[in-house]
Amino acid sequence: MSSAAAKAHHAPARFELDGGALALLEASHAVPLVSFVIALRCGSALDPVGKEGLTRLTMRMLRRGCEGMTSEQIDFRIDVLGAEMAVDTSPSTVAIHAQVIARNLDAFVDLLAKLLSAPTFPEVELARLRRETAAEIVEARDNDRAVAQKAMTRTLFEGHAYGRSPGGKTDSVGRVTREDVVAFYRQIVVQGNVVIGIAGDVTAARAPELARRLVTSLPKGAPTPDEVPEPSMKPGRRLVVVDKPERTQTQILVGTLGTSPHDEDHVPLVVANAVFGGTFTSRLMREVRSKRGWSYGASARTMIDRHRQAWIMWTFPAAEDAAPCLKLTLDLMATWIGAGVTPREVAFIQRYLVRSHAFEVDTAPKRLHQALDVELLALPADYHTRWIERVRAVTPETAAAAVRNRIHPENVLAVVVCTASNVLEPLKGAMPDASEVSVVPFDQE
Repeated sequence: MSSAAAKAHHAPARFELDGGALALLEASHAVPLVSFVIALRCGSALDPVGKEGLTRLTMRMLRRGCEGMTSEQIDFRIDVLGAEMAVDTSPSTVAIHAQVIARNLDAFVDLLAKLLSAPTFPEVELARLRRETAAEIVEARDNDRAVAQKAMTRTLFEGHAYGRSPGGKTDSVGRVTREDVVAFYRQIVVQGNVVIGIAGDVTAARAPELARRLVTSLPKGAPTPDEVPEPSMKPGRRLVVVDKPERTQTQILVGTLGTSPHDEDHVPLVVANAVFGGTFTSRLMREVRSKRGWSYGASARTMIDRHRQAWIMWTFPAAEDAAPCLKLTLDLMATWIGAGVTPREVAFIQRYLVRSHAFEVDTAPKRLHQALDVELLALPADYHTRWIERVRAVTPETAAAAVRNRIHPENVLAVVVCTASNVLEPLKGAMPDASEVSVVPFDQE
């Protein structure tokens, strides 16, 4: 086993801080860089209905002004320090990701601490950020895959927090006021709600002091409770056609509820899914691309979060091939569920997953992010450290049983981005048992 893979079996150093904050350190002195993740134990699932995007806007505003510094001065300071900084938002967590060259570590930590604890939320900057965010939402409509993914999430998780976009909608972003941002900041940016991740050229002796400097000026407060219910899916086989003019190529997603990391058959399902659609030589790729040439790529993936997430197949055939491609993928899914996977397939994919795991843990930031996922998504404590062991323990029987238990073909949602006038009727023919067929505009939010 490589040295990187060996390190994956050891959790990062863990430091409990006063006020309830937590710090994790994955040290590596290979290069003089230090990465930070300043994460909160809550995410966009907390956004109020009608003001979706509030979490993301609030955290992005931290860079738009603080005591004694304007937005332009903050950006200049970040550049001068040889640093970078961005915000990532998901339903369960929101985080600032930052990196700095090691010699400027102290100055950058001082800056981050100030941004966290003393933001000014200038009205003019919020107005600018609302416009930028709305423009980003509109611009994303040019990306057909993004349009398909948004339609899938919105429809599959209809009525649930997972169905709302972390980035918000053009109208909901426009409704967010400075008072909303300030009140939300005071609610979520408290010591007990913060997890600090540090990776790179930092010693274990120094990490707790750096983390304390980041949170010491924050008010005390408890972690935000997770009040998100388990998602459920509307029953039946449904077809949603996302109508976009002048499409010669389509995007097809087929989804259903998938797995939870706490399921006993979670890893067997991941292994079975890799056989079906997780590699370049998977069943989906072989049948869709290699044999028929309908789509350059074809894949299936299981997603994870604090609660059960989706299982989704993806292809992107030309418009004339969309209907047969949809039928084929549904048939392949049915065969996968009914017949399971072979010993040869399982043995091959186990070797692949074990060997490729080294690339998941070959840098300190990657190992840190695994530990942060465990903490922030409430994964089993040994989810990553025993991954290889659990993959090797999967049998064809347990893999097949997991597929039958978790993937339910009677409850399937197919989303197709296409020009409806050209493809709708053939698509209906490819899914004749659909209990519901709808056509929605591509710019629907």
